[in-house]
Amino acid sequence: MATTGSVRSRGRLLWCRYFAGIDHVGRKFSENAVGRWFRSASSSAHKVDARKDAHSNLLSKQETTNLYKIQFHNVKPECLEAYNNLEAEVQKRLHHDEDYPCEVVGSWNTWYGEQDQAVHLWRYRGGYPALTECLDKLKVNKEYLESRRERAKMLHARRNQLLLEFSFWNEPLPRPGPNIYEMRSYSLKPGTMIEWGNHWARAIKYRQESDEAVGGFFSQVGDLYVVHHLWAYESLQSRDETRNSAWRKEGWDANVYYTVPLIRSMESRIMIPTASSPLQ
Repeated sequence: MATTGSVRSRGRLLWCRYFAGIDHVGRKFSENAVGRWFRSASSSAHKVDARKDAHSNLLSKQETTNLYKIQFHNVKPECLEAYNNLEAEVQKRLHHDEDYPCEVVGSWNTWYGEQDQAVHLWRYRGGYPALTECLDKLKVNKEYLESRRERAKMLHARRNQLLLEFSFWNEPLPRPGPNIYEMRSYSLKPGTMIEWGNHWARAIKYRQESDEAVGGFFSQVGDLYVVHHLWAYESLQSRDETRNSAWRKEGWDANVYYTVPLIRSMESRIMIPTASSPLQ
């Protein structure tokens, strides 16, 4: 009969062999994955121009001074139509007034995601000075102040963020419709934004064939280490087909493999553009 000591010795030996096997498999998998990544990064298919490939310009577009503001307004359900009409009038006045260095990029109502929510994306050509100039002028704009008081009666809550655009993404430009839009928002682990940008600088080419990439942004003020990717699709079905096609392209899986560990949480909104939105 085996003694307690001999059973424990055999148990320890089995566990050592088990973990040694796991370590061997893990090293082999890691070496293969790293090898694929370096082959992918050095492939001529991944070459980009000097501006995009420069480390100092990896995240934001240095040749522009665009600053973006994104607004999330949670609207009382019974007020959504009146809210959209009010916002359309305000945006029209500001968008076409040359005295205000700002323009609305897009406005949407959330279809799937947080319900009865309006999302607005603004661009300030001139960065923080342009934003400050707009705010100073709006403080004394009686029509705007009155519209804010009226809007406040229609809202449950609101929040905003100031954003910069990634250097390797498209600049969001007006487009005809009809389209649905998906905003995929990622909350990253602090300190991982450069790594995220490195991977997506190579991966974005896998998502350009159907012209679905609208814009990519990262937060500067508000919730930090937040990334927003904005996509346009003809329908939910075309969204599904476009996303599935990316998995058939060699290299897309590596991007997902290396970026998923950087994420703390993520959210997807399917949005419908309002009638006044430049992005239709």
